Amino acid sequence: MVNATLMNIADNPTSVQLPGMYNKQENPRVRIIVTGTDFSTLYVPLIRDRRMEKFYWAPRREDRIGVCTEDIVKLVDTFPGQSFDFFGAIRARGYDDEVMQWISCIGVENIGKKLINSREKLPGFEQPKMTLSKLLEYGNMLVQGQENVKRVQLSDKYLKEAALGDANEDAIKNGTFYGCTDPNAANYDPTARSDDGSCVYN
Repeated sequence: MVNATLMNIADNPTSVQLPGMYNKQENPRVRIIVTGTDFSTLYVPLIRDRRMEKFYWAPRREDRIGVCTEDIVKLVDTFPGQSFDFFGAIRARGYDDEVMQWISCIGVENIGKKLINSREKLPGFEQPKMTLSKLLEYGNMLVQGQENVKRVQLSDKYLKEAALGDANEDAIKNGTFYGCTDPNAANYDPTARSDDGSCVYN
């Protein structure tokens, strides 16, 4: 529905109708600004050049630390080049552990009985206590998962099928796709498109 609506607006920017209304008066054109982490999942004609202007943002170290507390500075420095989603996933791991512990206590076969049409009170979960050591542990687990994805070459297949697949594939073949994308690093590579965690800081 979102894709279809945006395509309709892009094709007829001065004739936007609400459901059940057919007004012949033209609307003024307005820009629509959207944010996202992976536009390759959108309908390809919607993101083509001239229909959509795309701006790619690689957050700096200061940007990542700016949304965190002081204790997280070490976490950001331990995993340089990772996206905001990565640090959000670290936090989510704590809640995942709480849910998995609950499932292990009641048994997988009893999940339905506890949640569907049950007279019992729904389970509640306390906010997990996040220590720096625990966050680092979760972070290393996520990095290991990323490495596993690269090892089985799923990322190459994904990049090849993405909207920028051909350009990305050429960059990978030429050895210019991965590198240090942090401008504050000593070995910053302005041509790199994806950070490989190789940044070195003086």
